[in-house]
Amino acid sequence: MKESEENNNDRPGRPDQSDTKYIPGHYKLNSINWLARLPSDNTNNEILEVRFKNTRKGFYRNVNDLRLDIGDIVAVEASPGHDIGRVSMVGKLVKYQMKCQKSPLPDEDYKKIYRKAKPVDIEKWGEAKSMEVSTMLESRKIAEELGLNMKIGDVEYQGDKTKAIFYYIADDRVDFRQLIKTLAEKFCVRIEMRQIGARQEAGRIGGIGSCGRELCCSSHMKNFVSVTTAHARLQELTLNPQKLAGQCGKLKCCLNYELDSYVDKQKKFPPKEIPLETEEGTAYFVKSEVHKEVYWYSFDQNSIVNFTSVTVERVDEIQKLNRNSKKPQKLAVDTYKAVTEHSFENTAGKESLTRFESKSDKKRNNRYRNKRKNKRNDRRK
Repeated sequence: MKESEENNNDRPGRPDQSDTKYIPGHYKLNSINWLARLPSDNTNNEILEVRFKNTRKGFYRNVNDLRLDIGDIVAVEASPGHDIGRVSMVGKLVKYQMKCQKSPLPDEDYKKIYRKAKPVDIEKWGEAKSMEVSTMLESRKIAEELGLNMKIGDVEYQGDKTKAIFYYIADDRVDFRQLIKTLAEKFCVRIEMRQIGARQEAGRIGGIGSCGRELCCSSHMKNFVSVTTAHARLQELTLNPQKLAGQCGKLKCCLNYELDSYVDKQKKFPPKEIPLETEEGTAYFVKSEVHKEVYWYSFDQNSIVNFTSVTVERVDEIQKLNRNSKKPQKLAVDTYKAVTEHSFENTAGKESLTRFESKSDKKRNNRYRNKRKNKRNDRRK
């Protein structure tokens, strides 16, 4: 936001529009314009994508043929009244986005963009946004008094303050008819209750994950794919709920990112469950390293030490011999060679502190040290 303010302040006579423009990457579900380097087509602005609070977006018709850019605040058709949002996508990219989201409506059935937002609209919109936190806290108290097993996670006011959307989480079906009546009498607006899941709530709130980056659900993820413990087993991950669960309490969505590579890699692997019969004894499967193509076996089924690494090719070879009632002499021929660990070496005091200085810097520092040494000797005399 500082960059936009500095650019606007450098242009005299132009009002500060830092609040009305996007900064790419600084809002949720940012869409990258991958057609930016292609010749622009300004005539293809019949349908625009408009973004509202957090992750809510929609497609609207530009019926008045307005010249709109990404970041412009517009007044759009709502039910009832009108809503205020920001243009988040223009041009040909909107058509591709509509195909990606499988938008079924024809162009004439989309709601309209009325106009660019006037100062009065923006002021009323700001007043509506300032009421959202207090409304959410008050609605939570009302729901608790009514004894409803639900959690109201967020409130979104429409731009003209005639409607409010209450986002809630509930494990079971909730009868909130009395709640809607109470909220409508309390806040004098039209009430809409919208149920979301734990992952949607985490995406709306945002945060930092255990990886140190912003949550995927609040930055780039648009669709939530189911995640099960089978995905963790295929990737040979430890089934530790504290490590596999995200801030929403569900399994992390990133368990799906590398799943396909693990599945494709293991298609040619021999089965793990079959013990290997050798002249040394019977070897039982312990674990595997998929991308290194290594299985680990132990001759003691209950032992947690003394594992032997065997390549996938060798495992397949031994299983073929066992099927022909033959036993190899040894379990591992081409044992997987792990990376050798370097022993610790204490280098303290062996390296000079001035090793990165240039020759001229060293001469200047030596002269400075000699001057200080001479001054000390003169004081002692």
